[in-house]
Amino acid sequence: MKKTIFAIILSLALVANSLLISAAVRLPAILGSHMVLQQQSEVKLWGWCGPAEKIVIKTSWDTITYRTTGGSGARWLQKIKTPVAGGPYTITINESTILEDVMVGETWVCSGQSNMEWSGDQGLKQSLDEMPNATNQKIRFFYVPKSTSEYPQDDCQGSWKVCSPEEMKHFSAVGYFFGKKIQQELNIPVGLINSNWGGTAAEVWTPKAEVESDPELSMAANKIGALDWWPNLPGLAFNAMINPITNFEIAGVVWYQGESNAGTASTYKSLMSKMIISWRQAWQKEFPFYFVQIAPFAGYGNENVCPLLRESQTSCLSIPKTGMAVISDLVDDLKNIHPANKIDVAARLANIALVQTYGKSGLNYKSPMYNGMNTEKEKIRISFDNAQNGLISKDKVITELFIAGEDRQFQPAMAKIEGGTLVVWNKTIKAPVAVRFGFSNSAIPNLFSKEGLPVNLFRTDNWKVDTAPVKK
Repeated sequence: MKKTIFAIILSLALVANSLLISAAVRLPAILGSHMVLQQQSEVKLWGWCGPAEKIVIKTSWDTITYRTTGGSGARWLQKIKTPVAGGPYTITINESTILEDVMVGETWVCSGQSNMEWSGDQGLKQSLDEMPNATNQKIRFFYVPKSTSEYPQDDCQGSWKVCSPEEMKHFSAVGYFFGKKIQQELNIPVGLINSNWGGTAAEVWTPKAEVESDPELSMAANKIGALDWWPNLPGLAFNAMINPITNFEIAGVVWYQGESNAGTASTYKSLMSKMIISWRQAWQKEFPFYFVQIAPFAGYGNENVCPLLRESQTSCLSIPKTGMAVISDLVDDLKNIHPANKIDVAARLANIALVQTYGKSGLNYKSPMYNGMNTEKEKIRISFDNAQNGLISKDKVITELFIAGEDRQFQPAMAKIEGGTLVVWNKTIKAPVAVRFGFSNSAIPNLFSKEGLPVNLFRTDNWKVDTAPVKK
């Protein structure tokens, strides 16, 4: 009897061991053929398998054999070292799973709301015009489909695609043109991960706990209205569209969002700080985060909410390893919240990355920023950062400048450029105390650095700003 029981137990053990050996290794969607792995890094490969299953990994770029074992939760993870940019390569896992046409280069996440999402699918002319030229083996796309979850997910749907006219048509225009410039300038493969959703507020992309643990952020989040076209609750997009890719090594993030937060500008800096920090913690890397300042738009329902949000975005530059593209001059229709010019937006983002991440020199990438003011009798002199070579106006009269005295009543101002400074006055104001520039929803100023980048909006005061409903 004992021998029979032992034989049964032994048979069961052998069957179990056989099942373990034959269990299929499964990978998350973000790991697949045609992907771009981050160069010269220790990247993660991971997935699911049988408990205690042996995992053997080989790559075609070296002779190292990597070995690991699945855990009791039927999961496995192994770090491997990548070479300098190049490819294509293959990765073989347990001989049965082969990833082909794998490139090694630079991979960026492209995220935000509709101005990042906009593509040829929305009839964007620049994307449609680019399609015949969009065959490029060195650019690869991964599109994270729109999805939400109340809890962090470890996988999403999707697959890597080689850049072709049809694939490019569906991809973020800003993301594509950013990646194209990076690829051309560095002459290396570039991977682009598209994770965006038109209309979404930044709270949706921030872990729920980070928002709800802060009373001011929680209160601001409650102001976000529910609509049928996009989620409005904190963390829903982060859980389903960011968390599943956080094991995948990236170079950085480019972000274009803010229009849906125009009514909560006072908390946007704090929100973005928490969002960026939480993303970096999830990736376990302080990657660069470069963003686009939203454009002027006349269609907001309240006065001055756009400049207040843009002012808050400017303050986000105090977060380490960030950069901001000012695009106040790239607007062709103030009644359209989606400016048609995405190529120049992408170029400004790419120049920031090329200088700050890749060490390129000789590129113009920073807009002049307000630095300080001095009162000189009946005039105010404004000084700027990033205006070493001076300022220029595209017209005889500098527009969107206003000056005020102690009564806080702003009047149109005259101005004179003196090198990298601006002297501002109004003959009716004998004792000026404050200046505002470009500070309205629809302001498109005409003041630039000599290199051609627009001067960022600013105000020298901290007075209450009128945000009353726009008069019809």
